Amino acid sequence: MWKSFFLAAGIFACMVGVELLVIDSAMLLPVDGRGGPQVFTAPDWAPWSLISGGAVTILNFFSLPTKAMKQLP
Repeated sequence: MWKSFFLAAGIFACMVGVELLVIDSAMLLPVDGRGGPQVFTAPDWAPWSLISGGAVTILNFFSLPTKAMKQLP
C-alpha cells in the first residue's frame, strides 16, 4: 500500500509541476463567498522542483522490491 501511495504522490507532484510551468498565475476564489479573490503566482523554482521530486519518487517506486514490502507488518 505504501508503494502505491508514493507512486500516486510522485505522479501528482509531476502534474502540478507541469501545470505551474504552463500557467503564470491563478486566481483563488474563497469557498464561503467572503472576501475577494486572491492571485497566486508560483516562484520560478517551484515547477522544476516539483517535477524533479516527483520523478525521483516515481523512479524510487520502480526500484523498490515487492517482496521486501510484503514482509512489513
